[in-house]
Amino acid sequence: MTQRLHLVFGGELVDPSKNVFKDVENLHIVGMYPNYAAAYDAWKAEAQRTVDDAHTRYYIAHLHRLRDEEMAASSTEELGS
Repeated sequence: MTQRLHLVFGGELVDPSKNVFKDVENLHIVGMYPNYAAAYDAWKAEAQRTVDDAHTRYYIAHLHRLRDEEMAASSTEELGS
């Protein structure tokens, strides 16, 4: 069965009109979720918690889109074998 992993993260932006984080070292990693619905619920909770801070944004990264299981592994992935 294929997993559809999603990562929810956020932090303070340099400018609310751009997607550039002020301090990448201090991003808030909310968590990893097995499906979009769970990730959306976590994202929504954090977004609502920080609604009064215009410089803070949370995002959902669709990690499953970064990897095509049908393609051969890269040479760096093979190093762990």
